[in-house]
Amino acid sequence: MTRGAFIVGLVWTAVIGSAAHGQTAKRALNTINEVGEALQACWLPPPMEESRPGMQITVMFSFNRAGEILGEPRFTYLTPGVSTAVRASYQRAVAATLKRCTPLNFTPELGGALAGRPFTMRFIDSRPTPGRRA
Repeated sequence: MTRGAFIVGLVWTAVIGSAAHGQTAKRALNTINEVGEALQACWLPPPMEESRPGMQITVMFSFNRAGEILGEPRFTYLTPGVSTAVRASYQRAVAATLKRCTPLNFTPELGGALAGRPFTMRFIDSRPTPGRRA
């Protein structure tokens, strides 16, 4: 398997629990796992009144060597059967996360490996809701 084939097949999953996170640290990221962890740490899900337990959303995007998003991220999956308002709320939250958290600080090696290649990240909202146990 070539290095490029591995990167194209990457899906990073961010499972969101009870705590929301803020801006990522700007240390140099050297692995694909560190990229996913940095984005997960920066993820802020929609407010509880605009959310749905167990909501899943997958977004695909690419980085340039400098850790900036290339073009527009593409939403490739959203949990079916949710209202348009809930879907839009999650799309806005993911878009805000990517805007707030990038550019990421890549090492030259990781920047070269990721530049222009599709990166897919799945967000799962597993926060407990009132009346539901975690």
